[in-house]
Amino acid sequence: MNSKIVICLFLLLIIAACSGCVSKPAESEVNTDNNQDLKEVEGLWLGTLEVQGGMEVRLLFNISSSPDGSVNATMDSLDQGVKGIPVETVTYKDSKLRLDVKSIRGSFEGTLKEDGKTIEGEWKQSGISLPLVLSRIDETPDTRREQDPVRPYPYDEEEVVYENEGAGVKLAGTLTLPRSEGPFPAVILISGSGQQNRDEELLGHRPFLVLSDYLTQRGIAVLRVDDRGTGGSTGDFSQATSEDFAEDVLAGIDYLKSRDEIDQTQIGLIGHSEGGLIAPIVAVESRDVAFIVLMAGPGITGEEILYLQSELISRAEGVDNETIARNNALMKSIYSVIKEEQNDEIAAEKLRKLMMDEMANMSEEEKQSAGYSEADLDAQIQSLLSPWMRNFLTYDPRPTLMKVKCPVLAINGEKDLQVPPEENLQAIEEALEAGGNQDYTVKELRGLNHLFQTSQTGSPSEYARIEETISPTALELIGDWISERTSATVEKQ
Repeated sequence: MNSKIVICLFLLLIIAACSGCVSKPAESEVNTDNNQDLKEVEGLWLGTLEVQGGMEVRLLFNISSSPDGSVNATMDSLDQGVKGIPVETVTYKDSKLRLDVKSIRGSFEGTLKEDGKTIEGEWKQSGISLPLVLSRIDETPDTRREQDPVRPYPYDEEEVVYENEGAGVKLAGTLTLPRSEGPFPAVILISGSGQQNRDEELLGHRPFLVLSDYLTQRGIAVLRVDDRGTGGSTGDFSQATSEDFAEDVLAGIDYLKSRDEIDQTQIGLIGHSEGGLIAPIVAVESRDVAFIVLMAGPGITGEEILYLQSELISRAEGVDNETIARNNALMKSIYSVIKEEQNDEIAAEKLRKLMMDEMANMSEEEKQSAGYSEADLDAQIQSLLSPWMRNFLTYDPRPTLMKVKCPVLAINGEKDLQVPPEENLQAIEEALEAGGNQDYTVKELRGLNHLFQTSQTGSPSEYARIEETISPTALELIGDWISERTSATVEKQ
């Protein structure tokens, strides 16, 4: 299997298992013959994992003990925006430390050096082993990006909770309101795939926080929400599909309509990536949607996108043609099983055989390099057979786009390798035209990647290294387009 895909799975394991984690320490089991020895490793320890594709992930461990002898230990994945992951077991003896993070099937083993400031060791997760050196630090690193807004904000901010009654899900979010005279036009932000919090926080960036700040200062109220099963929201994310998430957005529209500060005739949606697939579903379902903005939204099926995505990212990171072709063939076989075999048990066995056959053709060095192991098969198969993946592979957004009658802004970055602009923008434009939509704008933004950052190659390995969260060009385009179609007239301060 192509190593770049395995890397993505490795990184997402942390996010998927721990979305919604907070930094409240959890009591850990401690194994040591002398609890006093643990004092030697108490404190903050920071290290950087260097994974294939040039991506770096900073891990921060916080180890502390209480007077009663109990131990609290947590792990933060700083560049993924995930904090407070419980470290269930701490083992320390003879200068050797082991930390078990069972929720993500990860562990660290290392040796404290004589200076007491460095622990040299190895991080293991799902069959992957990577060197990791932890250094003692005095305080948690500042992960704020340049575009992150700083309180006090020049607008009002309110924590809100409302319910999708049909699904029995409570949704928690943040509503930001301008301080000028209302009622205000409003937008709901819809996140991309994977469990996302209300800021769509990933790899050290908080795009929805930045977008919300910008739009609210332009006179537009913004509701951003934790995905179901994430942060303050309830529900089972693992069993949900894009259609289920659309129902959550509809509940958000009902909530905004209940607020006196909101102009009920000017409620719009902004969806990023998968959110750009969900927004048209909601716009067709609800007459209350006044406009939609699709940021890197799909215009073709998920299966088509995944083939394009895999090849483009692989080429950007220097993968040879033979490996790309082999991976493409494996993907086709895997997706055929997912589409054709509806029985999960039978499908799982077929997928296991496909992957085991692939592993049989790899040397031990190739397996280690790719991070591909039998121990990780169950997790990969479970992900592939999730309701979301089964739906995403075959869902074609074009018939829905043809039914969208409200104004549409569809934008993609020129260097987007995850939802390629040429194929997707063309499909979106053709569908809107075929459906007779009278007000749509389709635009490719030069030099921007999938997150709408100014980038060199567009590769996901660049996301964390780029300081910019969202290009000002993209922000201004979105703000101007919405203002032209609503009563929002307040200029950004």
